[in-house]
Amino acid sequence: MKGVRNNNFQLSTFNFQLRKFTERIIESIFTASGAITSIAILLIVVFLFREGLGLFSSPSVEKGYALYVNSRNTADHLTVTEIKKIFDGEITNWQDLGGGGEEIMIFRFEEIFNLYQDEELGEGYALLPEKLGHVIVENPNIIAYLPQQYAPTNVAGIKTLPMQNINIADFFGGREWLPTATPAPLFGVLPLILGTLLVSIAAILIALPLGLGVAIYLSELAQERVRKLMKPTIELLAGIPSVVYGFFGLVVLVPIVQKIFNLPVGETAFTGSLILAIMALPTIITVAEDAMRNTPRAMREASLALGATHWQTIYKVVVPYSASGISAAVVLGIGRAIGETMAVLMVTGNAAIMPHSLFEPIRTIPATVAAELGEAPSGGAHYQSLFLLGCILFVITMVVSISAEVIGKRRRTEN
Repeated sequence: MKGVRNNNFQLSTFNFQLRKFTERIIESIFTASGAITSIAILLIVVFLFREGLGLFSSPSVEKGYALYVNSRNTADHLTVTEIKKIFDGEITNWQDLGGGGEEIMIFRFEEIFNLYQDEELGEGYALLPEKLGHVIVENPNIIAYLPQQYAPTNVAGIKTLPMQNINIADFFGGREWLPTATPAPLFGVLPLILGTLLVSIAAILIALPLGLGVAIYLSELAQERVRKLMKPTIELLAGIPSVVYGFFGLVVLVPIVQKIFNLPVGETAFTGSLILAIMALPTIITVAEDAMRNTPRAMREASLALGATHWQTIYKVVVPYSASGISAAVVLGIGRAIGETMAVLMVTGNAAIMPHSLFEPIRTIPATVAAELGEAPSGGAHYQSLFLLGCILFVITMVVSISAEVIGKRRRTEN
């Protein structure tokens, strides 16, 4: 008997040690998994900001090119906006830029081949810098946009206009988004930020009351059979691909909005808000309804026992108790609205202009990234500007999440 007890004790000790060893291995795996995930997220954020902030070290004129004028020209510096207006024909006289009263003569690199034959430019275009310098020297009112490898250097009578790097003020305060414009692309992000906020805020203002109304109905008023039918149906709507919502908006909502409001086009910020509200509803309804159903039964019964009606119990007990869950629903809804890409791209007109009302075409930040990333040369200013748009989107979402968390904690403290 004593030997049997010793064997049983040894077996129990071995099982305990084995179980403890297994638990340690599982804990180590979970710890390593969490560490790897955290490091991966951190690296993604660092990569995003590193690529985006590289934009501010890029020249305001296209890389590899420069602007040259006659040394007799008294204009010393041109802003990016002024360069655009010159090459668009909006500014035609040097007097508007602090120079003389001559009419501006625009000269692009390819025009040299209209003035000289290939044999006149020498073998391998060896005489290109000399010929280009001759053109600039002979025309005091010229502004030449030339690649630096062929530009005349150390030639009397020619000066290079100094070009600064793209700065933060031009990026965040600019009102024009023309990243492919030459010679100076414009990266004014203000229309994109305002378009994103306009569509997202309008979508939440539409979806939030509707979503809370449905959540209250499912949680407090609907019969169990109705709830079991509606809840899975609503959750199923959250799984529909955004491109399907976008196609629905393009085919159904766009003509309706255009006809009702008598607009030239139906692709407007308002249409985008409607489609985003529809897409955000399942998330808001599901999260808010779950939060309301978690209200303790004792609190409901105590409210009713004190003489409160069913409606008074809902908006004075259930809703305040569920404030943190409702805040989470709002945050998830806003996150869905701000980060949505395809549906918004299809129904908002995709116009990067300053929005003045809900009934004008706009473009959002996610739509801009989706539409332009494929055509942006890797490592260029356009490419970096799109990463910086991603940084802005990240910051906006983070601010919304932190604000909702602070509001939720404050309400829980007050309650």
